[in-house]
Parts: sequence; C-alpha cells; structure tokens
Amino acid sequence: MKVNLKDWNEFINKHPNTHILQSGAWGELKSSFGWKAVRIISGDCGAQVLFRKLPGGFTIAYVPKGPVGLASSLFSELDQICREERAIFLKVEPDIWEPDEAILLVEAAGWKKTKPIQPQRTALVSLEGSEEEILERMKQKTRYNIRLAGKKEIVVRLSNDIEAFHKMTEITGKRDGFGVHKVSYYQKALDLFRPSGAVELLMAYYAERPIAGLVVFAQGNTAWYMFGASTDEERNRMPTYLIQWEAMKWAKNRGCNVYDLWGIPDTDEENLEEEFLKKHSHEGLWGVYRFKRGFGGDVLRSVGAWDRIYYPGIYKLYQQIMRNRGGRED
Repeated sequence: MKVNLKDWNEFINKHPNTHILQSGAWGELKSSFGWKAVRIISGDCGAQVLFRKLPGGFTIAYVPKGPVGLASSLFSELDQICREERAIFLKVEPDIWEPDEAILLVEAAGWKKTKPIQPQRTALVSLEGSEEEILERMKQKTRYNIRLAGKKEIVVRLSNDIEAFHKMTEITGKRDGFGVHKVSYYQKALDLFRPSGAVELLMAYYAERPIAGLVVFAQGNTAWYMFGASTDEERNRMPTYLIQWEAMKWAKNRGCNVYDLWGIPDTDEENLEEEFLKKHSHEGLWGVYRFKRGFGGDVLRSVGAWDRIYYPGIYKLYQQIMRNRGGRED
C-alpha cells in the first residue's frame, strides 16, 4: 500500500537492511529536482519509487538501491503503481551483494538485466576496532599520507560553505571527467539530512584556504562517501587522505561500523589489481581506485540493475534515444 513520508521513515528507520538512497529524505531531495517520490510498503518489504515525466504523458520509474526486501506481493503493488503512473519501465537496483539467491525471484518474474545507474562494485571499509586498528588495516602508503597531511598543516573541519565545495566539484569534474550537480542540489541535501544528523560536509584547509571537500551520509550502521572534490592547489600535502580519514572517524563516532567508498571499476576482484597495474591510469574510476584501494576495504559487487518493461515498443525507442545522447536515467 502507498504510505506517506512519516510512515515511510518509521518503516525504513526500523528495517535492518536500509540504504541512504531509500531514505525519505533522499526521495524529498530528488523530488526537488524533477522526480516524484511514491512510497509503498508490503509486509516487511517496501520501495521508494522515483518517477520522472516524459513527453506524451509517460514516465520512467526507478528504485535506487531498493526495493527493501524482495517479495511477489511487493512486485504486484509496484506493477499497479507503475501502470497508474504510465511508466514505460521500472528499474530497480537492490542493495544486495553477489552471490545472493534473493535476486532469483526478480529473474523468475521476467525482469530484464540491464546497465546499472549506481556503481555496481564498491569497497567497504570496516570501522570495527580502535582508530589505530582501522589505520593498521590500510596500506602503508595511505597511513603515511594521512599522517603527512597533518604534518604539512592540513586542517579538517566541519563546514557550511557549500559554495566553496561546489567550486571544487567543478574543478574536480573538469580534471577527472565527472559530471557535477548544481550548488542548489548540495545545499538541499544538507538541509534535508542535517536535522537527523545523517550528513556532514567536511572541508580541508591549508593556511585557511579550502582545498578539499567531502560530503558523507550515514544511515543505520553504514556511512557512504558520496561526493568529494579538491582544488589543484597543495595536492602534495595530501588533503584528500586526511579528509577521508576524518570522515571515517565522524561515521564511527556516529555509530557506523561500515564505510562505503562508493564505486570502483567493475572488474572481477581476482583481476582488479592486475588490470589496475596494466592501465597505469589516473582516468575515471581507475584514477579513483588508485586512491580508494589504499583504505583497505573489502571489494563487493551488487546484483545490479533490472528493468520491468510495461511498454516494450516505447522502451526500445527510449533506450535508443538514451544511447544516442550518451545519457542515463538519473
């Protein structure tokens, strides 16, 4: 059944398996930027569905890092609401890791495996144990860089300076080839999540100049490194290493025992290091992996994205248009 925001938050906050992208606040964030959030609960399963309007009165439907639990009864309710909203298709990306037989229920129901929107492979850093024990699990060079940043007068503080952070995202996006959000997107995220203590903006400074920034989210026992940026100045002082460590400490103090580094190249774990060494790359996710690998996380792969198609002909046309644009549904 459809539920309001208050009831959804009560459900999601009590559920043992939740992701920040299924939080009510995330739905409100996306609703401020062209999406419509509809929330459904069926027994101990649920889904926050995001709808986006298309020409002709159609929509696309998306459940990021959900549904929360998989059940045939929930699928029936999803079908009903998607038909009411004239969705061409529904894309789900369950927050479950391979191998997990729960995904067989989706497969058996005739869903189509498709290209994911969220990073399919990531590294999860354990925050169990003391700070020294967490550091000890990192690569030696990463520990060195964290300590070097402190010696080189890098200071990390909590911040409200979203304008400075946004300017850094533009620099980072241009340097590394990533898209960035508008400043209003980051500000809205802070406004929505800060009242519950579920987000923080950290900034690294040298001589009182901001040179790196990071936005970290938390829900339940997990924190997510969602957005990060840095200028081209003072990079030899390793500000990005210290700010990442301070974000981990913030998450640990908040009660989290897992820190999700949010996205590495989707290459089999046994081949990941070999491919990395072959590429010698600073580009895209390989450049990000160069940085993230040092924090000692466990590499996991999600079950990916699955589409439920309601209008096959229009779906095929939509996919072709998106390929031509080089775009994605998010």
